[in-house]
Amino acid sequence: MEKVRLGRTGLMVSRVAFGGIPIMRVPVGDAVRLVRETVTLGVNFIDTAHVYADSEEKIGGGIKGFQREELVLASKSPANDRKTFDEHLNLSLKRLGVDYIDIYQLHNVASPERRDAVFAPGGAFEGLREAVKAGKVRFPAFSSHHLPIALGLMKSGKFDVAQLPFNYIDHDAEKEAIPLAKELDMGFIAMKPMGGGLLDDAGLSFRYLLQYENIVPDPGIENIKEIREIFGIVEKRPCLTTDDREKIQKLRVEFGPSWCHRCDYCQPCPQGIPISMALGARSGLKRFTLERARSMVGSAIEKAKSCVECRVCVSRCPYHLEIPKLLKENITYWQQGVSSG
Repeated sequence: MEKVRLGRTGLMVSRVAFGGIPIMRVPVGDAVRLVRETVTLGVNFIDTAHVYADSEEKIGGGIKGFQREELVLASKSPANDRKTFDEHLNLSLKRLGVDYIDIYQLHNVASPERRDAVFAPGGAFEGLREAVKAGKVRFPAFSSHHLPIALGLMKSGKFDVAQLPFNYIDHDAEKEAIPLAKELDMGFIAMKPMGGGLLDDAGLSFRYLLQYENIVPDPGIENIKEIREIFGIVEKRPCLTTDDREKIQKLRVEFGPSWCHRCDYCQPCPQGIPISMALGARSGLKRFTLERARSMVGSAIEKAKSCVECRVCVSRCPYHLEIPKLLKENITYWQQGVSSG
């Protein structure tokens, strides 16, 4: 697979990364074989996280026998404080079976409170900075679902790589974040290139993404058929057609009224409902095992049932979503998915 430069890191990475969320639900032996086959195909960039259940262990098993310097490994910690961050990093190193991780990210810095916590004295960023000095991490990075905060982190000069949601529906990053990454020579990882499982046309998704030379899409991969399909699309270096652009515009209209961007401007909910989490029922059931989806989304769905339709969230939402209606729809979808799962 074609290699591209990941910003000022200088790392040459495959045009598409291997995202480690879906292998949580794949049996260990199958997951290890999947990782090995993917690397053999030419994908050298693998992204996972501390919180992705046993993903790191499975990836660690899959990369055994390959030359470490030929791989680019990325993982993440959701810690706010340095002590917890250090614990997460050391566990990531152990699980992956490596002495260093190329790109280690502060996971989903998506609120002012979390941003302030990680940068406070004794915060997680302190741990990340020291890990770079110690050689445990090569390049500091972050991921975020909150564009304004992400832009601030990019401009801070503290990180070499940013990971944000980006696909043809959730495309806010194209106006500021992607040009800014190019200007600053930062690596840019495109999270959720297929909308977290909600977009089912891989050809359209990657024809759209491949327009942007300075980004690396990071799709979650569950089986070798998926990565081979993506590999085939990327190899052809396809261009977005007029028909594609028309289809994207139609889909944006279709998704527009119900697409939660997870910015959390709607919070706090007077009823304590974690709204963006509850609105992720469809994605959760598509991307994770039922057990994992329950642990992540189940309590949010239960809490969503307490919605009194006060519409405070609607007044705050910058996208003018009809959140009470969407909560009801997600509750119904969740109940149907759980009963059939």
